[in-house]
Amino acid sequence: MKNSKPAGARLWTRLALCAVLVGVPATGAWAQHEGVAVGKSSRLASLVPAAEVENAAAQQYNDILQQAASKRALAQPDHPQLQRIRAVAQRLIAQAPQWNSRAVNWKWEVNLIGSNQVNAFCMPGGKIAIFSGILDQLKLTDDEVAMVMGHEMAHALREHARERMAKGTLTNVGANVLVQVLGLGQVGQALTGYGAQLMSLKFSRSDESEADLVGMELAARAGYDPRAAITLWKKMAQASKGSPPQWMSTHPSGTTRITDLQKNLSNVMPLYERAKHA
Repeated sequence: MKNSKPAGARLWTRLALCAVLVGVPATGAWAQHEGVAVGKSSRLASLVPAAEVENAAAQQYNDILQQAASKRALAQPDHPQLQRIRAVAQRLIAQAPQWNSRAVNWKWEVNLIGSNQVNAFCMPGGKIAIFSGILDQLKLTDDEVAMVMGHEMAHALREHARERMAKGTLTNVGANVLVQVLGLGQVGQALTGYGAQLMSLKFSRSDESEADLVGMELAARAGYDPRAAITLWKKMAQASKGSPPQWMSTHPSGTTRITDLQKNLSNVMPLYERAKHA
């Protein structure tokens, strides 16, 4: 019998099937996780080869450092602020494998870039950069630095960049990708073509909210007071004065995120108390 569905309907049926096959987060044992409840990472991220994305990130990170060095904006190893953020990072990195087992083998790097930007990032594979503007303008405590860094590390640990690449590719190439996804084929080439755009990827608000919670838990496990997440975002709101700085541009509103963080404090305070007295 001839299929009476229009071609467009058949395409969307296949797209829905693809989403079911690769996009449904895993459940089960994860429900027993102590701390914040965000579930497992999207399976969409698995469509993008991790090694290729992390190699691309490493290359872009080196380019950024070289550009900063050429402008004498890259902090030297003896810089007090660099030593400070590296000390914070060391404690957070020790907790990272609880959120991503591959993080054990990442070649973590932490650098400080002299700039007025209120900004920070962590690229896939653990490549972290903090801009001096976020430290100086907000006068961050170590606990607040841990919240900033934990948030950025969470994006990498939760594979948000790989997920964004997968979603972007599925949207842009449609039916051809369906065939490649279901039979693999050359899907790797199509997806990893987004590697050159790592620094311009925009995370969704749900990604940002998830990074807030995961970052707060990372910091709490490392012995940093999770209540600093609240003071951090109050400082951010005060500094922005209605015009979000670059670091906040795609984030949920300050009121929403503070409410969400407050709701989750009871989930992470025991982790902090345990780490503090360890």
